[in-house]
Amino acid sequence: MKKHMQKLCRFLMQTIGFLLLSVAAMAQNVVSGKVTDSKDGSAVPGVTVTVKGSRTSTQTASDGTYRITVPKGATLLFTSVGFANQESAVNDRNSVDISFVATSQQLNEVVVVGYGTARKKDLTGSMTAISSKDFIKGAVTTPEQLILGKVAGVNITSNGGAPGSGSTIRIRGGASLSASNDPLVIIDGVQLSGVGNGVNSPGSIAGSANGLSLINPNDIETFTILKDASAAAIYGSRASNGVIIITTKKGRRGKPTFNFNTLVSAGAITKKIDVLSANEFREYVQTHGTPAQRALMGPTSTDWQDQVYQTAISTDNNLSVSGGLTGKFNMPYRVSAGYLNQEGVLRTGNLQRVSAGINLSPTFMDNHLKVDINIKASNSKARFANEGAIGAAVSFDPTQPVRTSSPRFGGYYEWLDPSAANGLKGLAPSNPVSLLLERDDRSSVNRSVGNIQFDYKFHFLPELRANLNVGYDVAKGSGTIFVNDSVRSAYKRDVDTAGVRKGGIRNKYLQKIDNKMLEFYLNYAKDLRSIKSRIDVTAGYGFYDNAYNNYNYADYFVDGSKRKQSDPIYATDKPQNRLISFYGRFNYTLNQKYILTINARSDGSSRLNPDNRWITYHSEAFAWRIKDEAFLKNSKTISDLKLRIGYGITGQQDGIPNYSYLAIYSLSNNTAQYQFGNDFYNMYRPNAYNQSLRWEQTATSNIGLDFGFLDSRISGGVDFYLKKTKDLLNDVNQSAGTNFAPIVLSNVGNMENRGVELTVNTQPVRNKNLTWDFGFNVTFNRNRITKLTFTEDPNYPGQRYGGISGGTGNSVLINSVGYNRGAFYVLQQVYDSKTGKPVENLFEDRDRDGAITDKDLYRYKSANPDVFLGFNSSVNYKRWNGGFVMRASLGNYMYNNVYSSTGIQRNIINPLNYLNNGSRNLLESGFAGSGPRFFQSDYYVQNASFLRMDNINIGYDLGKLFNEKATLRANANVQNLFVITKYKGADPEISGGIDNNFYPRPRTFVFGLNLDF
Repeated sequence: MKKHMQKLCRFLMQTIGFLLLSVAAMAQNVVSGKVTDSKDGSAVPGVTVTVKGSRTSTQTASDGTYRITVPKGATLLFTSVGFANQESAVNDRNSVDISFVATSQQLNEVVVVGYGTARKKDLTGSMTAISSKDFIKGAVTTPEQLILGKVAGVNITSNGGAPGSGSTIRIRGGASLSASNDPLVIIDGVQLSGVGNGVNSPGSIAGSANGLSLINPNDIETFTILKDASAAAIYGSRASNGVIIITTKKGRRGKPTFNFNTLVSAGAITKKIDVLSANEFREYVQTHGTPAQRALMGPTSTDWQDQVYQTAISTDNNLSVSGGLTGKFNMPYRVSAGYLNQEGVLRTGNLQRVSAGINLSPTFMDNHLKVDINIKASNSKARFANEGAIGAAVSFDPTQPVRTSSPRFGGYYEWLDPSAANGLKGLAPSNPVSLLLERDDRSSVNRSVGNIQFDYKFHFLPELRANLNVGYDVAKGSGTIFVNDSVRSAYKRDVDTAGVRKGGIRNKYLQKIDNKMLEFYLNYAKDLRSIKSRIDVTAGYGFYDNAYNNYNYADYFVDGSKRKQSDPIYATDKPQNRLISFYGRFNYTLNQKYILTINARSDGSSRLNPDNRWITYHSEAFAWRIKDEAFLKNSKTISDLKLRIGYGITGQQDGIPNYSYLAIYSLSNNTAQYQFGNDFYNMYRPNAYNQSLRWEQTATSNIGLDFGFLDSRISGGVDFYLKKTKDLLNDVNQSAGTNFAPIVLSNVGNMENRGVELTVNTQPVRNKNLTWDFGFNVTFNRNRITKLTFTEDPNYPGQRYGGISGGTGNSVLINSVGYNRGAFYVLQQVYDSKTGKPVENLFEDRDRDGAITDKDLYRYKSANPDVFLGFNSSVNYKRWNGGFVMRASLGNYMYNNVYSSTGIQRNIINPLNYLNNGSRNLLESGFAGSGPRFFQSDYYVQNASFLRMDNINIGYDLGKLFNEKATLRANANVQNLFVITKYKGADPEISGGIDNNFYPRPRTFVFGLNLDF
């Protein structure tokens, strides 16, 4: 074995050198032709054309044509999923055309299921596979946007329109209250960090809005989404929120082929916040203001939102080469490089990403040893726009100019107070343009994800395979923030260690991530023909080490001196945790109709007390291929029918801090020093801890039916599921003296999600010139909290959260037993019976005690939708193609914090001698904003159901160019074309259910070219 490994290392070094030089195949005869569908004569792209008995192969282009070099007397083999294999002897011909006969082989298509693959027909769990041909078209920055609206049960909400901002991903509603609800994401066998926004989401990378934004979507081949526990239980303690398995593109046998694609796009906001115009503002102040307040108005008319937003021009370019080295060793390869330059619609925002990837797939020992090497690397440079300018543009006085003739404050107009020490009115807003242009917030993030996987098929027992996967995920994020002390937002308002008034910001940050993993499993698969059975058994081990270096720096003034009491206690922080796993899967198939799958995984985490550290997860699933029974086998109407039943348990550890079960003492910060004499000292104090912390566990039951009719012209599936999570993690208030902190993370209760998913894909038209595919999916999900141990007191309604702006300590969301997670907790507004307008500070006295108190608050609606839908369609007509992707969300509500914080008289006519603008809702409600509880009115909770056209596209195949050596395709699309909604804010789709200072999603027009040669 040692000798083979030495040969392998020497070979890898040689082949990497060969790739840099390029490889040309020796030609004896060139054969071309076209592959068409026997039913309608339409072109069949992606057909593998192989010279039989050799490793020479190619694929048909989008118009079904191919070109290949063959020796004399060769035979060509044509293979493609969904069609019967065909052979054709070349003889002396230079052209070989093939008419393909469709079969039901799409059921034999192989999909990734975790630690191996399986045929679609053999799947027992609820999972969906999406390939690159079905991805969203256009300017896609982060990978999850490729499958937006494509998968039932998967709700993807972008975190806003900022470059690389990523998305919030929820599979079947999530499974936790305050721990992470993000799914586990795996790319080419490596578990990724920093993919979501959940609490303690592992490995959030400093300087990057989202970890997935560092992965180039152009390199991705397939997504496989594991939705129920019977499919995901083999991933154990990180699978409660589902699993997304990403597979990147690989090389193929044959001569080198190149692909270059380029996109240019222009984006602009679709809707501004509806505020008072300058004339409306003047009229309102003239009518309601005092003479002193009227005198504060300026002479100009400024649309501050026009000042902070821009048309964003972006480009995305990608080049790849793939092929296969032949000779003593066979090695498909793919090398890719990409460059993205994306502007934000908020001025100054920009993201530049350079990415590269390499995949080598050599085989050795007469194909008994397969090696898969994947390396992906990227450098992301970003300038982050100051998003505080979004709210400032809504609130700043529209009668004031952007700039003045005074050099003070950088020449920007600001509210001045000559009597103040720094010459500014303390609570007045800052000039929005100044906030953007005078802040330089830049980051540089390097990331690399890679692995090497060895798959060895034993010579003496070819049914037995050994698989070793060693991988890493490393990153370095650094950045600087610079704000000049001449601008209002960082003016000389602080005092340094010498007592001198200073201002400005010159800060920096640095973080390093070093995650490593090792997985090894044995797989034995055997057909037992004598008893019409097949067994497939897997057993494995996993080791995962997650380590971070967080470098702590002092805060600095613009001149480089330190701010008072800003020295970090520790120069660096090095959190680390480890997970060890043992896992297995047993799959048994009888007569190709009855399939049983059993998964098990035992996990041990360093985050938990040794007494609670280990736990075993399991799942069981059964599938019955009804179509293969005698009474349906010859049916021409029903082409597929399969029943699936599954149950399993998965876990959650991402909400648990490292070593929080230990009584650890830490040094106090500089604002909590103790004085002894004339000196101040940092003291050690104990942290809160909980020795009894346990894993969250989610049990899922699933029953599903997959169907196909009329030769699969109509296909899809329906699933019914019930998810029950126990030992929910949540922060709990502690009684004085019972712990070392007032709030401690604890296991507090139970929650359930139940729902129905339906997916239908159809092909209404299929002939020689025209094909039309249309599909839709519908998901109904109902969430309920069934137990909270800290709400036994009847006077304590539940955990309140969801802070809002415009008041101190106000919150509008609650988690409580018997209701859905994140219900709005508000007062019932009373309306004037004649005008229909809300009556300020008049609410329903629900407990009839004669006073409006917290006991009159009630649970009203939810930010989470009851139903969400996805629609997609594609049309191919000769060389033309087009399509759309559309989504809908029903039953979700939004708290309009823009209305409640700015649409009140108190905000417009400020008693502190400055003026603000605000929402035009002020003219509708007439609220003065003087009462203590108007923020809690259900008047501000609005229906945010919507129908959104995410993408509409059209393309044209220009055919062969450059002496038929290349093909060129042109495409154009529009993203975020329109939204239909009753919601009165700028956008109804905001994760979390509170609309305030949201970065708007742009409408983007895209034009692209794709060149294959």
